[in-house]
Amino acid sequence: MIGNDVIDILQSRLENNWQRKGFIEKLFTPEEQLLISNSETPEIMVWTLWSMKEAAYKVYNRKTKIREYIPKKLVCTLEHQSLSHLQGKVTCLGNIYHTKTTVSRDIIHTVAVSVLDNLTKVKEVKKQSILKDNNNIPFFVSSKNKIQDASVSHHGRFEICVTIL
Repeated sequence: MIGNDVIDILQSRLENNWQRKGFIEKLFTPEEQLLISNSETPEIMVWTLWSMKEAAYKVYNRKTKIREYIPKKLVCTLEHQSLSHLQGKVTCLGNIYHTKTTVSRDIIHTVAVSVLDNLTKVKEVKKQSILKDNNNIPFFVSSKNKIQDASVSHHGRFEICVTIL
């Protein structure tokens, strides 16, 4: 199973004041709040953690078909971090989702999968190849009419569709 989330950093600055009172406490666990406060770039860490939660939530929703607002039940941990990539996990109600986040000047993009090995098999696909089921959950239809899980995310100037190949 797969989920992804994209954040247009410029758009997030226009839409949201992450420093407003109560914002961090409402969305993030105490451990995540510590990651934010200890970060050299707290704004980027806020949106990275949020992106991880959103991508993992899409996998959770695909599995359970439950739609609910549960940001603090999606608990992020970072396992490896470089200048442009982060690898981590999101735990949600006993489920573990493995994440890979790419950060650049304009965009944060996270992919979440239920099986760690699938992180290396994620491919971006064209939106025209995406269909949705009755629960509005996206699927990729290959040129050979094979149906696979997919995820679609858009924010601001960016839209990314991914599947596991």
